[in-house]
Amino acid sequence: MWDRLAAARLCAFPLPPHGHCPNFVGTLGAARRLLAHPEVAPLRTLVVGPERALLPLRRLALASGVTLYVPQGHRAGWYWRLTDPAGAQLGRMAAVGEAARHPEGAQAAVLACVAADLTGGRLGKGFGWGARGLGLSPALPEYTLAHPVMLLPALPCAPDSRVALIATPRGVHRPDPAFSQT
Repeated sequence: MWDRLAAARLCAFPLPPHGHCPNFVGTLGAARRLLAHPEVAPLRTLVVGPERALLPLRRLALASGVTLYVPQGHRAGWYWRLTDPAGAQLGRMAAVGEAARHPEGAQAAVLACVAADLTGGRLGKGFGWGARGLGLSPALPEYTLAHPVMLLPALPCAPDSRVALIATPRGVHRPDPAFSQT
């Protein structure tokens, strides 16, 4: 997937995209679409991953008054509780955020991906930032952002987690767990 995105010039900083969830071209549009979706718009507290691809979503959510919990990469099991829009950037979270042991009141999680499929399977970068690695409740809805190129009919391996919505710059897709490629 990383080679495919890079060859099509669909990635923004940091480059190359290999080894992390890519910051794809169109993340701002995908973030806007997800936050405006009727299932997500009323939510007031989200867990959001620290990846660069989710920076536009963090900015928009914080600017609209949503409280965010972002995992602290250097302290396993800890989060930054953010309400100040300045905290959207990873480098500013410690200055404006509050350290929290648990994401109190979290209503959903938005995690970055490397690829997703039509059944809702999500593949991350493989370093433990998935919902299971964060110790989040399996009942907590999970969402992701993806470029259309990152959407596959089926993943080549077992997913890291399952998402309820996949937002792209073009729209929001509700995966169909019953979908099967024939």
